[in-house]
Amino acid sequence: MVLTVVSFIVVLGILVFFHELGHYWVARKNGIVVEEFGIGYPPRAVKLFTYDGTDFTLNFLPFGGFARMKGEDAGDLSPGSFNAASRLGRAATLAAGPFMNALLAIVLFGASFMAGFPAPIAYAQISSVADGSPAMEAGLQEGDLLLMAGGKPARVSATTELAYDVVESDEVAAGSDTDQLLISRDGEIISLPVQTSVSASQLVDDLTYVPVLMTEIKGVAEDSPAHLAGIQAGDLVYKVDDTVITAETPLNGAIQQALGTEVIITFLRGQEWVEIAVTPRVEPPPGQGSLGVEIGGISTLATLPLLPALREGVISTGQYIMLVLKLPVMILMGQLAAEDAQLSGPVGIAQMVGGAVSATIDTGLWFPILRLSAVLSAALAITNLLPLPALDGGRLLFIALEAIRGRRINPEREGMVHMVGFMLLLGLLVIVTVQDLRSAQEGIDWISYLGQ
Repeated sequence: MVLTVVSFIVVLGILVFFHELGHYWVARKNGIVVEEFGIGYPPRAVKLFTYDGTDFTLNFLPFGGFARMKGEDAGDLSPGSFNAASRLGRAATLAAGPFMNALLAIVLFGASFMAGFPAPIAYAQISSVADGSPAMEAGLQEGDLLLMAGGKPARVSATTELAYDVVESDEVAAGSDTDQLLISRDGEIISLPVQTSVSASQLVDDLTYVPVLMTEIKGVAEDSPAHLAGIQAGDLVYKVDDTVITAETPLNGAIQQALGTEVIITFLRGQEWVEIAVTPRVEPPPGQGSLGVEIGGISTLATLPLLPALREGVISTGQYIMLVLKLPVMILMGQLAAEDAQLSGPVGIAQMVGGAVSATIDTGLWFPILRLSAVLSAALAITNLLPLPALDGGRLLFIALEAIRGRRINPEREGMVHMVGFMLLLGLLVIVTVQDLRSAQEGIDWISYLGQ
């Protein structure tokens, strides 16, 4: 409980600090006086210092923070007040907070990719080998399937679009020889001796390959065709008849084309090839597929260098923001039930943060807290831009109306609208919090997600 509360305060404090820092910086650039930059909410605990006319304070309520600008919520049009600034200056000041949260989300997402993230992996079936490369020197040929290198499973990126580095385990497989490569050539598993131990990443740097063996049997239903044929959990699917299973030709698609017809599925079981004849059902029982198996990808920890990580951070932030924008449309169109959207208040978010921090402590991996903080920062950015009174987006809406009308809306009336909107938002916050307390939030199973 203490860990959850403290974690929530720290994470929320960081997100709000950068949000308000954006408001502060851009306000000062536009000649707006920032009277107080507060960490937490009043009553004030202590004034830390004064810088260039702004009091920096620490307050007793540790949730969030604020940048109080001169005349922000009143009809004050005196020099240095928010309302006296230009239309563009006011709009930039309001947009700066959400912008900082979006920027922070990019950095946090990027950091999660650099710190080690669960990534889909596969084994490399070689398409071509470069002359003079370590792979050619090791005796690898076109068509070979690399299984082990350096005494470890030769796992590589399951996609050629994102070249991440697989984090290799320190454990060497039992009974393996670190100075040998284990490969499959023409359906036969053989060993190739090498002069020094090499890793899979060193070998695949100078060759092209097709990612295969990326689909694992996670479970087998009793009395299903798979169970009766002898398929086992842990088997890696290689091909169905002559069709090699890849990302472009998934197992489900291959099986759907063979309903009611016997097929030969080739599996890698440990370090052996196993061929099993099975007939997919045309009409399987409810909750089961044609084979009666549960399948999934295989994953391990991977990392990205700085620039690719930041690129993925930009992509992840954009994808999350688009998802948030699509949710209301999906609910209205019946594509998503309202209860499945899982709107969370402070209590639900605190529980998620506590779970992520616990997972980080238990695994020693920073991914859970970095990824969740990135999601929360992106959510804070897009939520604050919603055109609702009291939010930055609501204030931007008034500036847009001002531009259309050619004259200002009375600042005092605008302030009243924002005050009413603030009270309504507080009411919604209370309702969501009560809902959080009544219903148990389904937390994220970070341990399983990370494969720990």
